Amino acid sequence: MAFGSRAAGSGKHRGSSRLSRKTAGYAGIAALATTGVVGTLAAPAFAADSHGGPSLEDTGALNAVVVADGLQDDIETQAETQQSAAEAVAAQAQAEADAKTRAAEAKRTAEAKEKSEREAAEKAAEEEARKRLNTFVAPITGSYVSTQYGAGGGMWSSGSHTGIDFHADEGTVVHAVGAGTIVEAGWGGAYGNNVVIRHNDGTYTQYGHMDSLSVSVGQTVSAGQQIGLSGSTGNSSGPHLHFEARTGATYGTDINPLAYLRQHGVGI
Repeated sequence: MAFGSRAAGSGKHRGSSRLSRKTAGYAGIAALATTGVVGTLAAPAFAADSHGGPSLEDTGALNAVVVADGLQDDIETQAETQQSAAEAVAAQAQAEADAKTRAAEAKRTAEAKEKSEREAAEKAAEEEARKRLNTFVAPITGSYVSTQYGAGGGMWSSGSHTGIDFHADEGTVVHAVGAGTIVEAGWGGAYGNNVVIRHNDGTYTQYGHMDSLSVSVGQTVSAGQQIGLSGSTGNSSGPHLHFEARTGATYGTDINPLAYLRQHGVGI
C-alpha cells in the first residue's frame, strides 16, 4: 500500500511540552514490541515536516505512545505508593527500635538504682554490725569505782589490786563490757564465781566474786548482755564486782581496766 505525502500543516502532532513523555513512550513501545505485547500495531506513517524530515503521524503508533504514556503514569504512581509504604514501614521499625532502646535504658537505670540501694543497705548493716562488735559498756549500770587499780594492801596476794571494784549490791546484773567469747565460767579460787571473756580485739576481761553465772564456756556474748549477778564469793569483804582487763587469759597479764574502758568509749 502506497502512502501519499501530506502537507506539514495538516498532520496532527503532539505538543512540544510532552516531548519527554513521548521519548519515554517510544521506549515503552519498543519494550512492548519486543515482548510481543504490541504485535498488531500498524507501522507509523511519516510526513515531511517543514525541514524535510519525517514526522510521526497520529496513526496506530501514536495511539501506542498514548498507551505507554498512561502506563508510565501508573508505574510512577505505583512507585510513589511503594516508596511511601516503605518509608512508613521504616518509620515504624525505627519507632519500635527506639522504644526498645528506651526500655532497655530504663531497665539498666532501675537495676543500677536497685544495686546501689542494696549495696548501701548492706554497707549500713555492716557498719551497724561493726559498731555492735566494737561497742563497749560499763559492767555495772550506774555504778562507780570503789577501789582503784593498783591499790596496795594485804588483801591481795600480789600486794596490789590487779583490777578495779565497782560498787554493787548483791544480785545486781553484771554485763559483758563488749562482744566476745566466754573462755572461763565457774569457780576461780580467790575470785569466787568468775567469768573471763575474750573480746574481738584480742583483749580479755574478768568479772569476779559473782553470786551466780548465766553463761558457759564457748558461748558468744554481745556488749551489754547479762553474764551473771554480783555477790561476795571468794576472797571478798562484801558484795561488789571485781573487774579486770588483760592482754592474756591468765593472771598477771592485767592492764589498767579504767583506762581500758575509757579507750573503748565508756565514760567512767
